[in-house]
Amino acid sequence: MDNFKLRLAQLNNAHEELITRRNKKIEPGNGIFWRYENPILTGAHTPLTWRYDLNPATNPHLLERFGINAAFNAGAMKINGKYLLVARVEGNDRKSFFAIAESPNGVDNFRFWDNPITMPETADPDINVYDMRLTKHEDGWIYGVFCSERKDPKAQPGDLSSAVAAAGIARTHDLVTWERLPDLISSSQQRNVVLHPEFINGKYALYTRPQDGFIDAGSGGGIGWALTDDMTRAEVKAEKEKIINFRHYHTIKEVKNGEGPHPVKTSKGWLHLAHGVRGCAAGLRYVLYLYMTDLRDPSRVIAEPGGYFMAPEGGERTGDVSNVLFSNGWIVDEDDTVYIYYASSDSRMHVAVSTIDKLTDYCLNTPPDGFRSAESVKAINRIIARNNEYLKK
Repeated sequence: MDNFKLRLAQLNNAHEELITRRNKKIEPGNGIFWRYENPILTGAHTPLTWRYDLNPATNPHLLERFGINAAFNAGAMKINGKYLLVARVEGNDRKSFFAIAESPNGVDNFRFWDNPITMPETADPDINVYDMRLTKHEDGWIYGVFCSERKDPKAQPGDLSSAVAAAGIARTHDLVTWERLPDLISSSQQRNVVLHPEFINGKYALYTRPQDGFIDAGSGGGIGWALTDDMTRAEVKAEKEKIINFRHYHTIKEVKNGEGPHPVKTSKGWLHLAHGVRGCAAGLRYVLYLYMTDLRDPSRVIAEPGGYFMAPEGGERTGDVSNVLFSNGWIVDEDDTVYIYYASSDSRMHVAVSTIDKLTDYCLNTPPDGFRSAESVKAINRIIARNNEYLKK
């Protein structure tokens, strides 16, 4: 019993030290955003009561009973002054589930709620659920739209890896009790589906990512836009789904791209955060990028800086799926501070901080991608020329 108590005290102390570790901004930054030194969520942040049987009679050696591999790809929302992340938590068994972590300041001291989310299943149960986008819609509900993964029913015998992806939909008022709605009806597989926070012409608006296969975008042209009458029976008709943010050859999003969290409304347009994927010798490389759409017509792009906004750096580059940044959650504070929550390499959560003013300035004044090396040189030379004129004064 003494050894049990000693080990339990060690586990509790290490867990509390991890959760309460203060995070520091990394200076000087690039002027657009500032990273923070420490990941804000990892598998080790999950409560000991999830992972250990704390009864010495049934677990005398205090062994871990349910292993947690990672915590990543979190939706985000601020409620009652608390910064909340709906994280994708993955067990050692490769199954993901949703759980909420709460922070008083948005950059550290994230502590999981006592229990993970109990997400109702549909008549065709999901094998895996993950990557929830949260939208507080003007209809009064908080919607969670996430990837629902099932084994491909058309897979050949012995093929245990082929899967199909659909957009799962649930809604809640308190993030505790969830109502599961039917999956999005679509003629193609769908991932990275995001609900716009306002009605458009009296309809619900969805950012989509149609794709031919579970991994490959195939003929899917990029980030789509579609309207639906009812989120309790949401449907995207192929003939009415249009691509608004395209993939392009030899860019950061040549292989595929997808919307991150729902866009933020600013005085100059809707601000979007997305991910882009390209192929390289090391495999697929995921980065984040920004673009803006028109306030009155959110399907019309008005600005998109060339290249990436954020890419994996240092320790962010290693993990279960290396060389990946992914974001499906951000929070805008009352003072227009923006907390960008992003995951690295499918392993852990981080935060970067900026402001609405800086992000819109970046979008509206950064040169767009010219799609050729010669155009990149022209863009640099234009900046040099302006600097030379200024320095002459």
